Amino acid sequence: MKYIFPMAAVIALVLIAWIGSKIPGMQYLFGVVVPYAAIATFVIGFCYRVVQWAKSPVPFRIPTTCGQGYTLPWIKYDKLEAPVNTSQVVARMFLEIVLFRSLWRNTKAEIHDGPKLTYESSKWLWLFGILFHYSFLTIVLRHLRLFLDPVPGFVLAVEFMDSILQIGAPTMYLTDVTIVLGLLLLFGRRLVNRQVKYISLANDYFPLFLIFGIAVSGILMRFYIRTDVDIISIKRLAVGLATFQPAILTDISSIFYIHLFLVSTLLAYFPYSKLMHMGGVFLSPTRNLPNNSRMVRHINPWNPDIRPHSYAGYEDEFREFMVENDIPVEKGLPENSGE
Repeated sequence: MKYIFPMAAVIALVLIAWIGSKIPGMQYLFGVVVPYAAIATFVIGFCYRVVQWAKSPVPFRIPTTCGQGYTLPWIKYDKLEAPVNTSQVVARMFLEIVLFRSLWRNTKAEIHDGPKLTYESSKWLWLFGILFHYSFLTIVLRHLRLFLDPVPGFVLAVEFMDSILQIGAPTMYLTDVTIVLGLLLLFGRRLVNRQVKYISLANDYFPLFLIFGIAVSGILMRFYIRTDVDIISIKRLAVGLATFQPAILTDISSIFYIHLFLVSTLLAYFPYSKLMHMGGVFLSPTRNLPNNSRMVRHINPWNPDIRPHSYAGYEDEFREFMVENDIPVEKGLPENSGE
């Protein structure tokens, strides 16, 4: 049931966009109002989450260290696993964000006869993850050609490299295949791996189905329902949305509104889901802090200003209570203290 409900929710979204776009006058709602509302929700939610994370106190240095830390000058230390300065932290973050270094070092634990616990390297999750994420990034960059006029050179270069194999007519993009493959593999992992299946929730399956629906609707628009899609009208609408002058001049196929509605849903859902790891990875104290707690004293900014309190002052403040509880004191109570 954890994946039946998310699948039903995505199907419901498709039906809403399909039926709604056929009602006269509703095209403006699905083509202009919903995208603007989704973008506003995305921007506001994204900024809010990032600001809240940035304001969260970090009481001490908690970077994840998996190697030799800096100790004595003649002992070699791991600059990536235990960085001690900003440049080393930047290098570590770069490898983490661009190459998914943590997933590359992924291991799996299994119990064999004996019983014996073994740890083995598991690179397949890194492969599926990087396949999906870079396919998604490439598709987003390719779609910039709809919103920009003239189209920048780097967008044309990305589009050329993505279609370099020239498969079919119209040309099939490599990322059309790899993103679907990556989604299927990531979904299959949650079904086959017992441990991952046990901890998976409905909100883990929903974005997978949603992105799958976006990918399939986009592929259908390009290859199978191409004759019903007016690319010129879509380009005008996209440029109008980007310049805040939206206009729907002609009828556009329902498959486009389905695709756009699913994309809008993903944008609105993004800041309030686990997908926010895209922004959270930059603010993760286990990754973005140097391991220099032995070199730099970290003082909590929220600690109260505590003035030095000598023992003599402490005894003057609590002498009466100390005497009542038979605690030795250096000075006795004044003779008139009982008056």
